[in-house]
Amino acid sequence: MAVVGGGQNCEHDVSLASAASVAGALDPATYDVVPLTIGRDGTWRDRGLRPIGLSGAAQVLRGCDVVFPVVHGPRGEDGALAALCELAGLPYVGSGIRPGALAMDKWATKLVAQAVGIAVAPGTLVTAGTARHLRWTHPVVVKPVAAGSSQGVSRVDVPDALGPALEAAFALDDRVLVEDVVVGREVDVAVLRRADGSLFVPPALEIVADGIFDYDAKYGGHADFRLPAPLDDVDAKALKEAAVAVFEALGCAGVARVDFFLTATGPVLNEVNTMPGLTAHSQAPRMFAAGGMAYADLLDELVRAAHR
Repeated sequence: MAVVGGGQNCEHDVSLASAASVAGALDPATYDVVPLTIGRDGTWRDRGLRPIGLSGAAQVLRGCDVVFPVVHGPRGEDGALAALCELAGLPYVGSGIRPGALAMDKWATKLVAQAVGIAVAPGTLVTAGTARHLRWTHPVVVKPVAAGSSQGVSRVDVPDALGPALEAAFALDDRVLVEDVVVGREVDVAVLRRADGSLFVPPALEIVADGIFDYDAKYGGHADFRLPAPLDDVDAKALKEAAVAVFEALGCAGVARVDFFLTATGPVLNEVNTMPGLTAHSQAPRMFAAGGMAYADLLDELVRAAHR
């Protein structure tokens, strides 16, 4: 089985950690793991990190029964690797082309969520051409449409900060979302489609953060997670139903992490990750562990549910 990590995007290092963790946790008595790495420059590399190019990688992949893409962000999680596997006729773990592309596009995700009755933060799609007409009138969050790990995301509380925030977001994408600040608790919900087609939703996780839960907070080792999240039955049910509704509407497979703000009027969708962090200490695996599914069992379930 090929485990693909890295990627030509800003989440390269996060993906390397996830891929190494996945490769190390798969039972060697069951799986013969063949690691492949995509460099920051897009070059494919073999187990020894020797450059083999896409043609060399294709030869390696053809010799594998299953591909486990663990590439977060653009040119990976966005359906690109799913498309490669589809064209090559290779079974692969996780969501297909359409859900990967839709979920990576935060604007498209919002449209899908609204269509199935899930609340989202009011926001405006901004391009380089329209950004010059944007004026600050109230606190907003500025984020790239298609990037992950909270990179390029800024909260803007004063007019003078809007320009630099847009510049940081445009450095990662040519489209940017400017959203109203949502006041609420940050709660993540994981959803897994098992090999038999059933869905498993483990206990939710709450993130306690002062301000935006940004890259440094996520990976600096000082994130404050509450698991299970302290929720009453009404809120727990609303979050689970909203997560499943978005998961199904997007057409997700494998595992997804659906991030919400829990407000006084109910859940407000933030974003959907179709290939969330997958180290044993990442949010989604922690939630499954809290639900009684050990890390190795989660990975095994994902492989057994691979697209055939």
